[in-house]
Amino acid sequence: MPVPRVLAHLAGAWHVERTVRDLADGSEGRFAGTTLFTPLPAPDLGGLLHQESGTFTWHGAARAAERTLRFLPGGPGADDATARVEFADGRFFHDLDLRTGHWTTDHLCVRDLYRGEFEVFDADHWRTRWRVGGPAKDLLLVTEYRRDRAAGSGERRTG
Repeated sequence: MPVPRVLAHLAGAWHVERTVRDLADGSEGRFAGTTLFTPLPAPDLGGLLHQESGTFTWHGAARAAERTLRFLPGGPGADDATARVEFADGRFFHDLDLRTGHWTTDHLCVRDLYRGEFEVFDADHWRTRWRVGGPAKDLLLVTEYRRDRAAGSGERRTG
């Protein structure tokens, strides 16, 4: 499903389920939780704060897990058609362009390559797949996002 305004589409609350497979040894873990996309404070007007929290279970042990990212408008004149995704500390992570409903991107982390694939199915469901390969990791992370309509979230309808 094409998404002409990625930031408007992501705004709100999402249920998250992620599988993490270690392709080297076959072990598998799971994350379940929530991702909130809320407006960033000034000076990052127009951007979204991505706050993920939940429980990650790996080798039978469950523990709390969270991460924070920043989604900023993609560039001059881009409005929110595309996004620049940063880690919480401002380091660049990847670009995101869902105008066709699908996006592939890479992120090099030391010597491990993260290859991400994003796919939007409808207004309330999207998926990411990150294939991580290199000397330190051999992983597949698949995350399903489902909009939490009960939390009062919903795509901000714009122009």
